[in-house]
Amino acid sequence: MKKVVTLAFGLLTTMVFAQGPNLTKDYEKIEGKVIEWRHDIHENPELGNREFKTAEKIAKHLKSLGIEVQTGVAHTGVVGVLKGDKPGKTIGLRADIDALPVTERNDLPFKSTVTSEFLGEKVGVMHACGHDTHTAILMGVAEVLSKNKDKINGTVKFIFQPAEEGPPPGEEGGALLMVKEGVMKDVDAIFGLHINSQTPINTIKYKSGGTMAAAQSFTIKVKGKQSHGSQPWSGVDPILISAKIIDGLQTIISRETELTNEAAVITVGKIKSGVRFNIIPESAEMIGTIRTLDYDMKDKLNKRMVEMVETIAKAYGGTATCEINDATDITYNDPALVTQMLPTLERVAGKDNVVIQKAITGAEDFSYFQREAPGFFFFLGGMTPGNTESFPHHTPDFLIDDAGMQLGVRTLTEMTLDYLSK
Repeated sequence: MKKVVTLAFGLLTTMVFAQGPNLTKDYEKIEGKVIEWRHDIHENPELGNREFKTAEKIAKHLKSLGIEVQTGVAHTGVVGVLKGDKPGKTIGLRADIDALPVTERNDLPFKSTVTSEFLGEKVGVMHACGHDTHTAILMGVAEVLSKNKDKINGTVKFIFQPAEEGPPPGEEGGALLMVKEGVMKDVDAIFGLHINSQTPINTIKYKSGGTMAAAQSFTIKVKGKQSHGSQPWSGVDPILISAKIIDGLQTIISRETELTNEAAVITVGKIKSGVRFNIIPESAEMIGTIRTLDYDMKDKLNKRMVEMVETIAKAYGGTATCEINDATDITYNDPALVTQMLPTLERVAGKDNVVIQKAITGAEDFSYFQREAPGFFFFLGGMTPGNTESFPHHTPDFLIDDAGMQLGVRTLTEMTLDYLSK
């Protein structure tokens, strides 16, 4: 099936690239390398801030192309700088390189059998979100562009980012640390892609404006008064207060948030309290997540959560605090940049294969790069056409068709050349 799909894609690209730069041979030549790199990275995954071998592989490849390389960025990140033969702007291209604490269940010749430690536990490690494909694709883009410097009006910065899934507790990392260390200095615009296991290959999906949600974590601490379970009137029950708070938080979404504007989510993921069936405990703690796609909605939700938590606790005789921390910002595709680059996407993939999608409440720290410069983040199909069952990201059965990656190389390369030429 894979050979048939790849052949069909080759015929498609020959047609759609008739009007674009004549790099078809370069793309066809690099495809085998991209697949080989992807298989090797998939078989040897590494968790966030620990991507030592992956970074070494990337750096070695970039240096072999004559690209200026900086290593150790945000712990294990790699940045390559390629200057074209003509002056111009600077474009950033980003790929994330970390894997997840997931034990792979697929029966692949390049299946991961790697184990590591995560939060004090021994875990399997797997590229269960497709970061191996992102890395291999960007390595391919770097090789194609390095061989076509005469077509580059400006500078290309290749950003291989660690810890997109989040750094280990107590450590900094990811896009935010890369930004702090100056990776986005002088970058005029940035592009990134994400493979999708439930979208057919040769398909690109995108959305202008808010594309992926800002992710925030919250911790609510409730304090009551301990008492015997048979005498609730002599104490203040923090578990009861917690239940009322959980119920109240959902009314912020269902009754106070204009969901016809953008989606929003408040989820309590864990609650901890008590030690024994007949003791009303003194305290309770809840943790959870907030997802928003609009900055004004985000500010309003945060404000109302703090107010409601404190007020509900007080109404039942206790006290409570709500601490909210940012995990990622809103992945916001600059509308003007999207409009500028849409013709490139349609030329590369074919107009019928470029689809507008709705916003999703998943999160991406690519958003921190977009706070520094206009950015465009889109989704690349990775599912075999006609597949009757595809598995979501972050699961043991997650699977990507290699035939979908060449479109990623073509798209990022052509977007870079077109942006810099204009």
